[in-house]
Amino acid sequence: MTDTTKAPGAAVGDGGARDVARPFYLYAVLANSLFQRGVFIVFLQQRGFSAGQTALLQTLLYLVSGVAELPTGIIADRIGRRASLVIGQLLIAGCLLGQVASSDYRLFVLLFVGHGVGMACVSGADTALLYDLLVRRGATAGYVRIRSRFALLGTVASGVAIVLGGQLQRFSWGIVYAGSAACLVLAVVVLRARVPEIRGADAVDEAGAGAGRAPRDATAWRAALRVATPALVTLVVVSGLMHATLTPYIVFTQRTLSDQGAGAALVGAVVAAGFLVGGLAPLLADRADRRVGYRAVVPLSLLALAAALGLTGLGLAWVTVAAFLLLVGIPEITAVLVDNAFNEAVPSRHRASLLSAVAFVESVLIGLGYLVLGVLMDGLGSGAGMAAYAAVPLLACLLWLPVLLRGARVAPGPGRE
Repeated sequence: MTDTTKAPGAAVGDGGARDVARPFYLYAVLANSLFQRGVFIVFLQQRGFSAGQTALLQTLLYLVSGVAELPTGIIADRIGRRASLVIGQLLIAGCLLGQVASSDYRLFVLLFVGHGVGMACVSGADTALLYDLLVRRGATAGYVRIRSRFALLGTVASGVAIVLGGQLQRFSWGIVYAGSAACLVLAVVVLRARVPEIRGADAVDEAGAGAGRAPRDATAWRAALRVATPALVTLVVVSGLMHATLTPYIVFTQRTLSDQGAGAALVGAVVAAGFLVGGLAPLLADRADRRVGYRAVVPLSLLALAAALGLTGLGLAWVTVAAFLLLVGIPEITAVLVDNAFNEAVPSRHRASLLSAVAFVESVLIGLGYLVLGVLMDGLGSGAGMAAYAAVPLLACLLWLPVLLRGARVAPGPGRE
């Protein structure tokens, strides 16, 4: 359902896409320059918090973020996607400054709650704003390419910031946390100065989305019911299961390698290399979209994850490293293609709300994935636990198989599939 309707006088085609993309690229670099990301566990330990208290803060962060996805998505559609991003990033920046200024655990609980709400404000709003600006320019065909570069720049910026954060904390935690907050404020400045605002109603009116083809829904819930084809619902669940496999797999690979005899230096190098692979892989998304399409890439990614988990279960460090580096990037390609499919399937008027609903499902499944994999690794051992967890991507693959074989439509109306 790619819409190429253009606002009067708007630039179109590749030129329009480039104009939209440039500030988003700068925003991606600034918003992901979080120096504390790789050392915040050390920071919490130095604040005197136990491992249990730290785990509780992280669990709280994900739970709050997931619960807040739906209301913040609706707010983004009502007051504007850019406004939601601004509120979210400023809220996160304030929480980071609050953390470095305090050592009271009760205050940290409140700050992590605020941080989770800020994450929810950002989630869904950035891709909704990007996609609708491309709709306005008649350049949605370039979304996969731009989204891939957006992901790459964010990943590279995050990796560099993690390295710098490890060095800066030797001087002062204040520099680390204040530097992160400053980058988020600069990201807000870029948004305010170079990215126009779009509300849900504005997106429909300016892009003409749905004109003459489908009724405008008064609420996000009615819109969700109208677009929720069985294939789309299945894609949401399958995508959530893919993320619920990939995210815990990346984190727990550190423990698995350590249990298999790898030293801390090797573990760090492997994880850093995997981070780089995950950032570069989305550059292949545009080619994969044109040559294969997301329908076929989805099961390939799930099988790759199952293979990686199974190979990890062999208990050989070099096999674990090879599987991790060779296969970790494939789901990152799929994530970009699936994100594009979601954007094409949902109406502009409620895009942020519906994408937040998708993010809510993913957040819940990721949280459950951490819990299940942790229990399996504690009960069976790290390698065997990883191998047993391969059942999750295999289950997702089976759920997707009927959609693939029947060629069922994800989008409810005519358009590109």
